[in-house]
Amino acid sequence: MKTLLWLTCCLGAVAMSTSVRADEKPIAAKVLVIGHRGASALRPEHTLASYGQAIADGADYVEPDLVMTKDGVPVARHENEISGTTDVAGHPEFASRKTTKTIDGHRVTGWFTEDFTLAELKTLRARERLPEYRSTQYDGDFQVPSFDEIIDFVATEAATRGRVIGIIPEIKHSTYFQKLDLPMEDRVLAIIAAHHYTQRAPVEIQSFEIANLRYLRGKLGKSHPNVRLLQLIDDAHEQPYDVTAAGGKLSYGDMTTPAGLREIATYADAIGPNIRAIIPLQADGRLGAPTPLVHDAHAAGLELHPYTFRPENHFQAKNFWQGSDPKTFNEAGSIAEIRTYLGAGIDAFFTDDPAIGRKAVDGR
Repeated sequence: MKTLLWLTCCLGAVAMSTSVRADEKPIAAKVLVIGHRGASALRPEHTLASYGQAIADGADYVEPDLVMTKDGVPVARHENEISGTTDVAGHPEFASRKTTKTIDGHRVTGWFTEDFTLAELKTLRARERLPEYRSTQYDGDFQVPSFDEIIDFVATEAATRGRVIGIIPEIKHSTYFQKLDLPMEDRVLAIIAAHHYTQRAPVEIQSFEIANLRYLRGKLGKSHPNVRLLQLIDDAHEQPYDVTAAGGKLSYGDMTTPAGLREIATYADAIGPNIRAIIPLQADGRLGAPTPLVHDAHAAGLELHPYTFRPENHFQAKNFWQGSDPKTFNEAGSIAEIRTYLGAGIDAFFTDDPAIGRKAVDGR
């Protein structure tokens, strides 16, 4: 792992409109590369193929988003509505299950994991969620994996490659699933405890809600040092849904004040903000000046694991675009952008292309 001094020198070669505070440093032992839904720029997200590609490309952690099946099995999907990430719409036997539900205050129409057993979900095949930017050549090739299957797969990969690979599951829509009598937290802990690999390998459970992380902290105590907790942070004006459901006033903006960060530190080990909360975009789409978030979070004893770096022009700051086509796969731009944020002092980051993230960190 290269030092922060090396990163600072590299940043001098990057043309940008912002400056990085020279006194900021990561507080983690090394900057970690997290495979966001696996290597989701290269394979359909949340498939074993995507996680395998991420691991082959050097990811330190892989990330499964977890939702629940009708029979109480956590499976990996970005959302419980699956028409955008599977071929469910092409299965006439499931046509009658299309419905409209309210998920965290939003009306959503489609097919939902909680209306399917695991066996039924296994008859579906994954598809690319962003076909306007990414290849669909693997549509139909891969199943929806369960959390158990993911752990077994990662354990096998770790043994084969001779290195530890962390798992960073996100519990999605905690309050919603609790109201369906499908609570996820204890089930996730039980699965982690049941696998020898996750009894010792790094695990970091994440959520955009608060109450479930507090609950998990109470359950974990100090007896599971390999399991850490990550408080995800949405846009400043938004609220964690459990706060909204309880009629509370707390916003994500409140949570990122110095006092709010100190409160998070009582139950979590890190925060996961959007990358633009650390260095925001200006009106012209170029990077602006860094915010105080890195400094304030580190002062509270929290690491920063922001999301998400993506290789296509469309998702990058205008500083780093190659050409004018939003669909252009821009590896050099992504490396330069990641290195800018490394210089700001982040401790880990989510990327859709871990090979690019690895190059950004290791200086290749």
